[in-house]
This record gives sequence, C-alpha cells and structure tokens, in this order.
Amino acid sequence: MKTQNVLILFIFYVLTLTACQSENTQTVPVNLRTEYLKEPLGIETISPRFTWEYESVEDDFDISRSEICIGTSPDNLQPYTEGMSLQSHTRYYWNVTVWDQKGQKCRTSETSYFETAKLNPSDWTGQWITDNQDKEYEPAPLFRKKFALEKSVKNARVYIAAAGYYELFINGQRVGENYLDPGYTHFDKRILYVTHDVTSVLNEKENAIAAVLGNAWYNIQSKAVWNFETARWRDRPRMLCELRLTYDDGSVETIATDKTWQTATGPYTYNNLYSGDMYDARLEEEGWKTASFDDSRWEDATLTTSPAPLLVAQQMPGIRITEELKPVSVKKFNDQLYVYSYEKNIAGFTRLKVKGAPGTRVTIKHGELLKTDGRLEQGNINIYYHPEKPYEIIQTDMYTLKGTGEEEIFTPSFAYHGFQYAEVESSEPIEMTEESLTALFVHTDIDPVGSFSCSDPLLNKIYNATMLAYRGNLHSIPTDCPQREKNGWTADAHIAIDLALLGFDGITLYEKWMNDFIDNQREAGDLSGIIPSSGWGYGKNIGPVWDAALFIIPNALYNYYGDTRCIEALYPTMERYLHYLETNEKEGFLTFGLGDWVYWKATTNNEYTSTTYYYQDNLLMARFAELLGKDATPYKEKAARLKQLINDKFFNAAAGIYAEGTQTAQALALYLDLVPEGKEKQVADNLRTAVANNNHFLDFGLIGSKTVPAILTRYGYIEDVMKMVTKTEAPSWGYWVETMGYTTLAETWTLSPQFRDASINHVFMGDISAWMVNQLAGINYDSTVPGFKHIRFTPHFVEGLDWVKGEYKSVKGIITSEWKRTGDKIELTVRVPAGCTAEVIVADRKVDLRSGTYQLYY
Repeated sequence: MKTQNVLILFIFYVLTLTACQSENTQTVPVNLRTEYLKEPLGIETISPRFTWEYESVEDDFDISRSEICIGTSPDNLQPYTEGMSLQSHTRYYWNVTVWDQKGQKCRTSETSYFETAKLNPSDWTGQWITDNQDKEYEPAPLFRKKFALEKSVKNARVYIAAAGYYELFINGQRVGENYLDPGYTHFDKRILYVTHDVTSVLNEKENAIAAVLGNAWYNIQSKAVWNFETARWRDRPRMLCELRLTYDDGSVETIATDKTWQTATGPYTYNNLYSGDMYDARLEEEGWKTASFDDSRWEDATLTTSPAPLLVAQQMPGIRITEELKPVSVKKFNDQLYVYSYEKNIAGFTRLKVKGAPGTRVTIKHGELLKTDGRLEQGNINIYYHPEKPYEIIQTDMYTLKGTGEEEIFTPSFAYHGFQYAEVESSEPIEMTEESLTALFVHTDIDPVGSFSCSDPLLNKIYNATMLAYRGNLHSIPTDCPQREKNGWTADAHIAIDLALLGFDGITLYEKWMNDFIDNQREAGDLSGIIPSSGWGYGKNIGPVWDAALFIIPNALYNYYGDTRCIEALYPTMERYLHYLETNEKEGFLTFGLGDWVYWKATTNNEYTSTTYYYQDNLLMARFAELLGKDATPYKEKAARLKQLINDKFFNAAAGIYAEGTQTAQALALYLDLVPEGKEKQVADNLRTAVANNNHFLDFGLIGSKTVPAILTRYGYIEDVMKMVTKTEAPSWGYWVETMGYTTLAETWTLSPQFRDASINHVFMGDISAWMVNQLAGINYDSTVPGFKHIRFTPHFVEGLDWVKGEYKSVKGIITSEWKRTGDKIELTVRVPAGCTAEVIVADRKVDLRSGTYQLYY
C-alpha cells in the first residue's frame, strides 16, 4: 500500500500546482433544472427548487456561495430571494453564478426557464363536464369545441384534468407524447392536471379542440379481487380543460370547458385496465376532431362537479412510448390465428396494422408465457380477475375493422399490458406479417442515471433484467406487476428503492406517490398495503413491514438528493401512523402483518419482522425530527425501548441467534443495528454459516433479498454472496435469467406447474442489482453528507471477476467507479464530481479525495 499512498500524493501535488498557475477559474454551472425537471411547463410550486451540476477543469473545485437570477425576460434577470412572488401562467428565465472556494467568481451558467401553471385555485375558469350517461355505460364519451382566432397567437397552453384518462386533440392532431394521463390518484382526494404547449398546432382561423375519456382507475367496470368496481369515487369519466391563448398584442383569451362543448360516443366501445380496449372502426365519424366537422347532432355537455378538493399539477414525466420492438418470430397457425414473440418482457401495448373485410374482429391477447403448443399462456396472470362479461378477457384488446380496403392502424388508448408474447385471432381470415404487430414499451419516462456491467455475463443479465422489470412497473406509481394487478404495493417499492434511485432519476415520481400516502391514510392513522386504494388492503393483514415505505422512501430521497421536502410533507402523516401502531401494540410488540414475503423454505417470525420495522420507523422519525428542527426525543426513546424488547424476546445472546436463526432473521437484526454491542460478529458468523450450510443457496423472501447480501458483505463474507448470486439452479436470480431465460425478474423463485399466481415481471427481489453497484463497483452515498456531496467508494475485487464498471449520475454530477485486473494488480479509476469529496475504502484502508478523476493501484 505504500506505492498507492505515494501515487495519491503525486496526484494531489499536480492538481495543486495546476490550480496555482490558473488566475481565473474555468468552472461553469450546467444542467440547470427546476423542480428536478429540464425546462418544465406547468410548475405549481411557489418556492421552486433549483438544481445544477458543474463543468470544471479544476479538479479540486468547491463552491463557497451561489447566486440565482430570475426574471420574465432573459435580458433582465434579478437576484432571486426565497419566497419571492411568482405569477401564474408565466415563463420565468433563470441562471446561476457561483464563487469557488477561493472567492473567485466563476462563469455564469446559460439561461434556463420554467413556466408556472395554476398557482391559485381561482386561476381556473373552466367547469367540469361529462355526458348524460351513468358509470355503467361502456362507450367512452367524446367531447369537442369549435373556436375561431381573430388575432395572431404568441403562445398557447392547454391545462387539462380528468377523472379517468384523456386523449386530447387539436385540429385532428394528438396533443403531447403522454399516454394514460393524468396519473393515478385517490380520485376523491386529489386530481392531477397536465400542461401542454399547443402553439404549433393551431390554425390561423378555424380550430377545434376534441377529447375522448377513458375509465382508468376512476371507473373500473369489471370485477377483480381488489374491489375497484365498488370504489367510493366511481363515476362516469369527466374532464376540466382550459386552452389559454396569449396573443401578440398581449391580450389573453381562454377557451374553457362548459356546457357549450358538444358530446357523443363513438368507436371507443369499451375500455378496462384489466382487460383492454375495444374499438369499432365502423363507428368512427370522419373528421370529428377537426373544425370542419358538423356536430349538430351531438348533444351539449353536462356540467358536473369536481371529484376531489385538490387539483394539483402533474410535476413528473409522463407515461410515454420509450421503445418499439419488432417481433423476433411470428408463428402462423392458420389465416385467423398468429402468435408474435418479442425479445423481452415489457409493459405497454401493441400497434396493429391490418387489412380485412368490414366487421372483421381482431383480438390481441397479451401474456408472458407460451404453452407447449406455441399458443399463449395466461394462467399465471388471470387468477385474480373475475369478469362477468363474455367479451372480457385479461390483457386483451379488440379491434373491429372498417374494411375500406386500406391498411387500418389501431393502438389502444386506455389500457396497458405486461407481455412478451401476443396472440392475434380474427373472426375472418387476415394476412399478418412481421410488420403487422409492433410492441410498444410504455412507462413513466424518468431518465436513466445509472449503469453497471462486469466481466460475468450472468451478473449483467441479472442487472439488466432488474432494470427492465423496474421500468415495466412504472405507470405514475411504482407497481408490483404490469399485467395481473398493476397495484402500488408498498413493500415492493421500499425494498426496491435503492435499485430504483441508483438506476433512474425518480424523485418526482416518488414525491407524487408519497402524496398518495397522505390521501390514503384513514382517520385512525392506518394505511393500506396498496396505494392508491379504494378500500382494499387496510387492517392488520398486510401491516407494518409494508407500511414502512412511509418512512423508508422519504429517507431514501433525502439520502440520494439531499432534499427534505418529502419529509416535511409527510411528517404529520407519519405522526398519525406511529400513534396508530402504538394503539395496536401487544405488550410492546406488533403481532400482525406480513413478513418475509415469498420466502423459499425458511419462515421468519412475523412478530419479529413487524416489530423490527416498527423500531426502524421510530429511528427514522427521530432523524426526520432533527432535520426539521423538531423534538426527536420521544422517537429515540421509543426506538430504544423497542430494541430492548426485541432483544429480550427474540435474541439468544449465548448462541448469537435471532428468532428462528433464518438467513433473514440474522441479517435483519444487523441491517437495522439491533444487535447488542460486541455480539455483531457472532450474529454475522451465524448468518454466514446458515448460508454455507445451505450450499450457498439463498433461503429467504423479499426482506432477506435486501438484507442478506448487504450484511454478508459488511462483515467480510462477500465471496459467500458471490457463490449465492452466481447460482443458476433454483432458488436464485440466475435460475430466472439463465436457466429459465426470463428477461425480467419473477415474483416467485420457481413457477408452479399450473402457472397459477406468479408474475414474471416483478422487481421486488431485485436489490441484488443495487448491491452490485454499491459493493462490486463500490458507489455509495454518505448518509451524514446526503445528496452525494460526499461519496463513499467501497469496491470489492472479488474472485471470478476481471473487471467492473459502475456509473451514477447524481444530483451533483456523474460518479464513476471502474476496476480491472492487470496481472496481479488491480487498477481502480474513480471520478468525483466537481464540488464534491470522496473516500475510497479498500480492505480497511482509506484514501480521501476531492473532485477529479483518479487512478489507484492495489
């Protein structure tokens, strides 16, 4: 290690000399964002958050102060002060100047902008509209409004909210790239609205705005286990829309929904999130989205009320088509039956291109598996769906041809599916080719920020399957699976939060979802196991391990972004929840709730797991109280009492065993720092023994999947983790991706022969991919200096790997860690963003670094 120390000293000497020779800094702020979004429209925050990174040739750069300047003109920017008044419907320009650690002024950034939306409820002038049908009526409502422009338009914005989904058109053109908008909420508590720039689609004179509304989660018209068909908010879809026109002369006009809008129904004959869309092209009225259409036979829209007291801007990326997949094979059974296979398991829908006779009905069924005869297998995803209508089949879209002789194109509007295979069946013969059915990957389009690769193809497969499964489970909320349920299971999300944030820029998505927790909480303080929920999942069946997402996810957002806004918003909800738990204790313990879900063989005591997560809740609440300047004492004291209770009841101090001594029980105690001082190594040794005695096979469920690899590594047993993670027999991650050939992670370690109740697109066992980034590449945050202001590099040069590459684009900038073997040496290269510091820890030896790129040899 002496050579290493000399090398690092030499690097620092060169950097210092370079800085001394430079009279003026060459640092500039880049990647300016408002509310973590790039030049967003529709910001509804009166105190927006401004973030940026640095581009610098000074590797030891640090910031001493910054100044943001803001204004309504890019040529007249004034210093920004916290709390300054912002106006609705306004574009603001801003830039930032920083001073380095020597007090030198750096270059000013380029100018960015954001636009405000409706900062006050009184900004809305439109009225909610629907049609005169009830909630059981199946055809989707259509709306339209003609208007004329008398002056030249400078800019035009649409603000649109819907209970249900909307598709919006102006002059026949679909508005925006989003699908399944707006995002899913508790519709009687909060509705989201979306802002679109529609300046370019307006005609000079005659114009028309049109919309069609889908049921979404607002009006589930079929039966399933989760009882959304009896949701308290269920009703006929409705909308609120304003087209705000700003003319060149500075005047403003608003075209808003009211009773002068016209309504009818048409080709959208049925839509349901569980089954799919039904579209009859024979019912299309040509030109209904345009100004020239004669709507005299349409009815006046019906005025209605807002479904919710809160109308909130959707400040996260929309659900979009991010990838198009051509089939890798097409199997033709006959002229009326085809099966399409795609390279990977995705979420989304298909685009059908077809010709045929008028009235020909084409059904497209979607699924993850094939039967032995090559037909589609849906047995693993249809167990919880209980349709009563003969035309309702899970994950099935239906298109009825107009039959003009021209090619017809159909893309669903109001449903999405989880699938790798699609079976196309028609009522009359049709000719289908590889070009006839394209798979569209559709999910909340948050930016990727992380990557991992290494010399072992199996680990790469596991990592890629994890990230694919994660993307497939983002549809305005993090879901468990995209086919069978589409529910926001809370434990799935908090177990996966590290792989999520290491892989994707998810703060806006999670802040939205955590607001759903506020709306979900009942008066008693309890939460449901799926969020949102119309009532299913409350009570004691699911319980504290799942509910811990209320604390774990805001804590993760703070660790990754250094941002407390989510904690501030959730704090009252957390207080009420902890009071709820306290009123449901039995002799200090929580005796209810699920535990190490989907375990292999070994079962871990649920009272133990529920109470340990209760302990963690209080630890995190104490942290939050301190961050917000509140009294943390009650939560610290409660955590101390719970720790004592847990150890008194569940810890065999002589043997070093927790509960039943399962892999999960041992790891969880160490993961949450429950183990009495001096006993940690004994508990860890017993964990390692349990794994080794099981031939290094895993034996746990979702809790163990997060804690066991992390703890084995912490106590020096990373080679045991490698033996576990490189298995290809069941139970293992390798069994899924190598032996079974899955491209996403499965829900259960093996799939039953009957294909019952087992999705193969679940991400909740995927924390092993976060472990790869944290421990093989070695990229970690420092919880005492959050937001990656200080980085902890802890790479492990494990046997069997020749090289590892990890990258993470943090809120401070790009962090990389890459190592490779060169003979009997290891060459490690790390990159620390400008303005940050780091430490490299290898084999208990630590090297401190400032910003820059470094090579170290071991």
